[in-house]
Amino acid sequence: MARVLVPVAPGTEELEAVTIIDLLRRAGVEVVVAGLEPGPIKCSRGVVLVPDALLSDVIEQEFDLIALPGGGEGSRRLAASEVLRQALQTTLAAGKRVAAVCAAPEALRQAGLLEGRRVTSYPGSLPADDPSYTYVEDSVVVDGPVTTSRGPGTSMDFALSLMEQLVGRDKRQKVEHGLMRPPKGSKTK
Repeated sequence: MARVLVPVAPGTEELEAVTIIDLLRRAGVEVVVAGLEPGPIKCSRGVVLVPDALLSDVIEQEFDLIALPGGGEGSRRLAASEVLRQALQTTLAAGKRVAAVCAAPEALRQAGLLEGRRVTSYPGSLPADDPSYTYVEDSVVVDGPVTTSRGPGTSMDFALSLMEQLVGRDKRQKVEHGLMRPPKGSKTK
């Protein structure tokens, strides 16, 4: 079974965090939500999340993916965590995946994981003119083991992309069908 770590901090964007957690769990992925600090985490819009564990207690465990939700304040806290930075580097070096949405790709940049890659983020949260990567405005960008996305409105596509990478296209299609999402390009009435 695939295992995913979703770190959260005060100021995390709840729509992104919950979408990642919910959709991956629907696909049978083991998701560990880990707080940077003990206790419940108050998110950017006041929603309170109760992490499964403290990040420092699970950081040494093996995960197939570390997925970072955004949110300005939450992303700054995630990017400032040396423990998380090292875990991101170790995970990618081990041939596993890392992902970030909204402002959280900055944590990947600070960890040196965006060099030579195509990336995206919430407008203005990554320097678009940084020559070490190619910045694009696609909703979801998958460049090898690194996936980035734009923001709350792209979180479902982001989570579904992560799902497909972890458990395959068939499982993604089954979960997506159950969500009653219209096929791409269809018109709603």
